[in-house]
Amino acid sequence: MSVTTAGGIRPTGVEKTFRPDQIIVSKTDPQGRLTYVNDLFVEISGYAERDLIGRPHNIIRHPDMPRAVFELLWRRIAAGEEIFAYVVNLSADGSHYWVLAHVTPTKDAAGTIVGFHSNRRTAEPRAVAAITRLYTEIRAVEQRCATAREAVAAGVALLQEQLDVLGTTYDEFVWSLSGEEVAA
Repeated sequence: MSVTTAGGIRPTGVEKTFRPDQIIVSKTDPQGRLTYVNDLFVEISGYAERDLIGRPHNIIRHPDMPRAVFELLWRRIAAGEEIFAYVVNLSADGSHYWVLAHVTPTKDAAGTIVGFHSNRRTAEPRAVAAITRLYTEIRAVEQRCATAREAVAAGVALLQEQLDVLGTTYDEFVWSLSGEEVAA
């Protein structure tokens, strides 16, 4: 089913990729508005830099991304923690690209969160296949809910249930897909 996003972009199903040695970088203010984007972000997103700065980071949100994953991400970074997450983003032309995102809070000298920083590497096809299955299940549960709040709660519950079945944490699951080990 093809869905048009709030920004009026219809996903095309065409996937973009970038080289493993390239990193997409962005910075936001505490509300998630873009304050910095590197050249690769501009290139892969298909937006001009002037059309990105000051806009919400979710300008590139793909409708197939579960609300639950963003809930987990925002909870973690708002608490001052880092998170790694697989994310599918939507380019201005409707194409998409998968990334392994590393999102961290940026703090001032007093320890107050003043923004967020994200580095994103291309995601391995094996990881995308596994995460796509999980995200499809979560989105299906979310779409059956009457409100956004209910959708988030249902998605978070299913995500936790799946992690419990696997006997793992979210971080361990993400790292298992990347072939890396979790730091102790």
